[in-house]
Amino acid sequence: MSQNDVGSCLEQQREEWEVLESIYPECTTTDFVEGATLKLEIPVELPVSRVFTISAPPEVASGISAQRLATSLSMLPPILLHIMLPPTYPVSSPPEINFLHSTHMWFSHLKSLHETLMNLWQPEEGVLYNWVDHVKSGQFLDCIPSSSSDDDIELTHHAPPTLLSQLQAYQSAALTSQFSSNSYPCAVCLTSLKGAKCLRLACNHVFCRACLEDFWKLCIAEGDVGRVGCPDPACVKDNREAEEEEVARVVTAEELARWRWLREKRDLEKDPTIIHCPIATCQRAIPKPKDILDPSSGWDRFRSCPSCSFCFCAFCKRTWHGPITHCPISVSEKIVREYLELPEGSAERTALERKYGKGTIMKLVATWENELANQKWIQDSTMACPGCRVNVEKSLGCNHMTCSKCSQHFCYRCGARLRPENPYEHFSANPMSKCFGKLFDFKAEDMEWEHAPWPEPEGFILVD
Repeated sequence: MSQNDVGSCLEQQREEWEVLESIYPECTTTDFVEGATLKLEIPVELPVSRVFTISAPPEVASGISAQRLATSLSMLPPILLHIMLPPTYPVSSPPEINFLHSTHMWFSHLKSLHETLMNLWQPEEGVLYNWVDHVKSGQFLDCIPSSSSDDDIELTHHAPPTLLSQLQAYQSAALTSQFSSNSYPCAVCLTSLKGAKCLRLACNHVFCRACLEDFWKLCIAEGDVGRVGCPDPACVKDNREAEEEEVARVVTAEELARWRWLREKRDLEKDPTIIHCPIATCQRAIPKPKDILDPSSGWDRFRSCPSCSFCFCAFCKRTWHGPITHCPISVSEKIVREYLELPEGSAERTALERKYGKGTIMKLVATWENELANQKWIQDSTMACPGCRVNVEKSLGCNHMTCSKCSQHFCYRCGARLRPENPYEHFSANPMSKCFGKLFDFKAEDMEWEHAPWPEPEGFILVD
């Protein structure tokens, strides 16, 4: 080639490298110098996540290293490519690959990749952009031979667990860096901020940290732990709460501790078997033991406080008296029943009054009658939530109820659980159901306004 042709090739090389730097600035790590080695560091970013199966080579596979590990990845460590551009490139000579390597040695088919890159070159055409695009988009992964019929990509490494952790750590760091460099609109304050000042929740909704901090701190301070979650209307409707890792990235350590305590308290209060420690300085919530095989043995009344180690009876709240010894409450109930069954003024009644004291007997009878009245009122006037067994009383409104404690949807008439997606089908789907068409219950006294006479207007005389 003549000197003019060589100069023309050099100018094309320079222009091609400048174009490459403008399109993929993160891949070009050196400036263009004639005759010097040009270095490319090309990260692999797949359009969609794919499953990678990692196994050890057959000659070294033994024990733990012989296991096959799988993970889903969309971003892989860079491929390092050092090239030299001959004076006659791109007219009559292809680029020379002096060094080809994969970070963390995750890709072992480098020879096949080398051949693929060289085959992409055509005379009188630049190929550097095609090389970078071929590697960056992950098209070169299709050249890996697969022993299975699925779409998994098989990688070989002498230490599969080590490579798996390295690939996962790289993807996590790459996604974080990518998120921090982009801008996102916050649906709360309606401003667009860099990802470094935002937080992507598990539901993929993005909000600025300042808005989440103000909102979550207010909810934690007011004890409304159920609202510490995504402020998006769809997530609010689904009652999606924030995960502990998300809360820890926004609030302080003291507020995080209070948030944990509030969640634990709420979860404990949903359990109807919860009993608080009777020690005034403790009051720790204690659930019913789950390892009781025979409830009739008496051990189902035993409670042991994990905070103060006080062992007591769940019925009488006194020191544990054993499963065989009669509980003082059950003894009192037996005395009251026996006393009320006896005729008034009988010698047996008088004997009991002398034995336990007439004042004591009267107090036990009053307490017993009040308890029976309360139980009857609860049974006649309330409905227990099928989720947490909390009794609910309805004065007016429809029979579709939503428990404020556990968010369970249920029917107030029959106590059946309702689907949150369409709770009203319970009242309209089955004509044979006793709740069919009974979304609202009206009594005659509730409709008195229909029979009330119209007031006579002032200044007018009604004429028949």
